[in-house]
This record gives sequence, C-alpha cells and structure tokens, in this order.
Amino acid sequence: MRKLTTSDIEGLGESTRMVVAGRHPDEHFGFVNPPVVHGSTVLSPTMADLTGHTGRYSYGRRGSPTMGALEEALMALEGKESAGVVLCPSGLAAVSTALLSCLKAGDHLLMTDSVYGPTRNFCDGVLRRFGVETAYYDPQVGADIAQVLKSNTRAVFTESPGSQSFEMQDIPAIAAVAHAHGALVLTDNTWATPLFYAAHAHGADIAIQAATKYLGGHSDVMSGAVSANAAAWPALKRTWGDLGVTVAPDDVFLVLRGLRTLPLRMARHHEAGLEMARWLSGHPEVQRVLHPALPSDPGHALFTRDYRGASGLFSIVLQPGPEEAVAALLDGLALFGMGYSWGGFESLAIPFDCAPLRTATQWAPGGPTLRLHIGLEDLDDLKADLGQGLERFAAARGRA
Repeated sequence: MRKLTTSDIEGLGESTRMVVAGRHPDEHFGFVNPPVVHGSTVLSPTMADLTGHTGRYSYGRRGSPTMGALEEALMALEGKESAGVVLCPSGLAAVSTALLSCLKAGDHLLMTDSVYGPTRNFCDGVLRRFGVETAYYDPQVGADIAQVLKSNTRAVFTESPGSQSFEMQDIPAIAAVAHAHGALVLTDNTWATPLFYAAHAHGADIAIQAATKYLGGHSDVMSGAVSANAAAWPALKRTWGDLGVTVAPDDVFLVLRGLRTLPLRMARHHEAGLEMARWLSGHPEVQRVLHPALPSDPGHALFTRDYRGASGLFSIVLQPGPEEAVAALLDGLALFGMGYSWGGFESLAIPFDCAPLRTATQWAPGGPTLRLHIGLEDLDDLKADLGQGLERFAAARGRA
C-alpha cells in the first residue's frame, strides 16, 4: 500500500480524506488506527537532543502520536488555509484559548450578540478582569461592522448561525472590514463543521470547533479544537502551550474515530433536520421555524451562498402558551431527550430564552421557544413523538 503524501490527500474527495487523514499504518505495524499513547515523559537519546528539543515529541502535554493524528486529520478537514490545529479539553476551552491568543489588556473585542452563552460569560468575566473590553454587536450587521470598530479593536468574534436564535452572519463582509482595520476574525463553526462551511476560505483567521458535538458524534467525549491561518497560528500555538491546555489520549481517540464517519452522519443530519423543519413549518402549534436552510428564513440567501449543508440543530417558536404547556410537551417525549448538548446520534429538545443575554439586540419571538437536535432515528418515529408533544401543548394551552 503506497503512502499518501499531503498533496495526495488534498486532491481526494471529502469522505476519502476523512478516512485516510492522520493515518499512517506503516508507522504502527500496519494497524489501521493509530495507537492510543498514554504518556507524560518522553526520553531523549542524548543531552543534546534533550536540551535542543530535536525529537518530534518532548513532553506529553505538548503532543503525542495520538494527538498528532487528530491534528493532521483536522487540518485536512479545515483546508489548505489552516497552518495548524491545537486540541483543547472542551469547546469552551477552545473558545477561551483562541480569544486569549489574540487579546491583551487594553484591547477591544467585538462579539456577536447571538453568541453561545458561556462564551459571553468568559468575555464578561475573565476577559474583563484581564482588562479587555468586550462590545456586543448585531449579528446581522455585515459590512456595517465598520461603525463599531475602534482603534484598539483587535478581534471580531462571529458565530453563524447564532446560538439558539440562528441568525446568519455575512462573515466574508465582516472579515474584509476587520482585516482592513488590522483586526483578526474568529468564528465558532461548530454548527456546520468545516465539512459544510469553509471558515478560513471565507475570511476567518481562527476557526473553533466544539469537538464534543459533531466531530465526536457519539455523546461520549468532551473536546475542542482551534485551527488558525498563517497570520494567527504562531500566537495561538504559543498561548496553547503556555496555558497548559491538553486533551486525554482516550478522548483524542474518540474524536478521531468519530471523524471517520463525519460525512455520512452530517449528510443524514442535514436531510433529517431539514425534513423535520419543513414538517414543523406547517404545524398549527408552531409560529416559526428558525432554520437557515429554509427558503423562508431571513438568512437563507447567505446560507445558500456560503454553506454546503446544514446540521440537525434548529429552533422553533411555538404559539403563545404558559410554561405548563411547554412542560407538558417536553415531559412526555419518549425519543427526544432533554439535555444541554447536541451533535450526537440522539435527538434532543430544550426550552430556551435569549432575552436575558442580549445587550445589542432584542429577543422577542412572540411565544415559547425550543431548540431541537434531530438525530439519526427514523423520521416517522420522531414526527410521531414530537407530534404527540405538540398535541399535549395545544391541550394544555387551551386549558390555560
């Protein structure tokens, strides 16, 4: 079997790349999967090698063959613009590491108002204590981001679509303006994964993944990853090393295993999520479906321009009703679990309210809101389960 070069892999289809990237059976006695290396100390043959760090690995926290395999595979997924990838123990750790790599005391950060709640907490807590000012902006601002840039703005953070509320962002337009002002652009690309959205190719200097979600894909691992282009890579690599961030080898292996089937799973999530979104759009108990792949969605034009597909995560706005009616809907579900994650094989449903988190925009949907993750179950079964829940919602709403 001929050993594939980097250029060989770049020319392959996405599914093939996900199967072969990061795999070197010739280095591991022919085994298909790389070994799970548990180790801290790395021995050097001579003092010169030890002090000169001539070996491929120097210490377990700084890298291992297992970590290297996943980093290599993720670089193949992110595309040729990726200069390197670092691994983190969670998606939030990936966000915080990325932000700390490009900010210092006295800097100004522009953060989308629709961002993941814990990212906002990090900005308002840790970054504020470190002397970084965070200002929130309307996610749909596009090139008008120029109006809120300051002379000390060093980074613009994007997340498209928005967490829970699913606003689409014109990242290429934002990036063009930010780069002209000397600011880096970061994007949380967990929803689409690099498979469906090429973040670097659309202007992001740093692309963040909660590998806990679709990359792992089986609800059994906590992990994160950050990819950077040539401009942002040196600072990211240095910050990652200085923070002492690392991932356990078994967790790395689980993400690597999940990555091999990512194209198959994402195709199914796209198909199932969109079918469920269409079905819910016609249900009398549903006011609106927040899914950018639907032609009726305000962000659909950006979605069709920049994205190759959608994931299984979207939200719905129900007809007005009391909390008791929402509880009746959710508590009786048999196939949709209630849990604060997504991206696994199972379907999930949670209630949410963005209003307390917004500072630059308003969240007033006009009814209770649910975020749904459509897993890999049969769609007829999911429709039946959710349909019965909506009937319970209607009955409880009618009694209120």
